[in-house]
Amino acid sequence: QVQLVESGGGLVQAGGSLRLSCAASGSIFSINVMGWYRQAPGKQRELVATITGGGSTNYADSVKGRFIISRDNAKNTVYLQMNSLKPEDAAVYYCYARDQFRAYWGQGTEGTVSS
Repeated sequence: QVQLVESGGGLVQAGGSLRLSCAASGSIFSINVMGWYRQAPGKQRELVATITGGGSTNYADSVKGRFIISRDNAKNTVYLQMNSLKPEDAAVYYCYARDQFRAYWGQGTEGTVSS
């Protein structure tokens, strides 16, 4: 089992920045991918960014060039630096981890962007 705890959400003006953190605990040795998804009201959950243990990253087209995902393996923590935020980035952001058997999800942290 893997437990994920997010932090760092909040309210920011358009054009501003937020940094999300996700700390993993439990059977972390089994994790091969970590990342972030988001879900806005009335919309489906969507991929934001992922990162492998080796550091390979993948981003949704909507956030490329604005968001940066990083991972500190020593702290078992993944980060999402969100810059140049837009009102359409407002959502609940969920930390994600996957091992060979299943996916794990955090409880979510809300990011609100005012125009």
